[in-house]
Amino acid sequence: MDKQSVKATRRRRRRVGIRKRIAGTPDRPRLSIYRSLNHIYCQVIDDLQGKTLVSASTRDKDAAGSGATGNVAAAAGVGELIAQRAKAAGVSKVVFDRGGFQYHGRIKALADAARKAGLEF
Repeated sequence: MDKQSVKATRRRRRRVGIRKRIAGTPDRPRLSIYRSLNHIYCQVIDDLQGKTLVSASTRDKDAAGSGATGNVAAAAGVGELIAQRAKAAGVSKVVFDRGGFQYHGRIKALADAARKAGLEF
């Protein structure tokens, strides 16, 4: 196996381990994050109903502007955007699901910006 497929397999295994312990409820939905090479995506999900309540990504027109989409500043913009949309939907507390990614860099920037904008987790 090449290095990329090994990394992807390890991330999938970490993700499954995280999801065993974390579930979104109507009171505290799950803030799920996915990071690709060029973009970052996040959703607030109620797992009991199986519905996405709000979502945001660097691909949205409202996101961080016309700059680069794969950097820490863009991730922070998405964090602020998801917090604003969640508050508009009536969600103030969430459970953070890092999706098997290391809590560092873009993932941390998104989480810190969401906390700063008013989400509790």
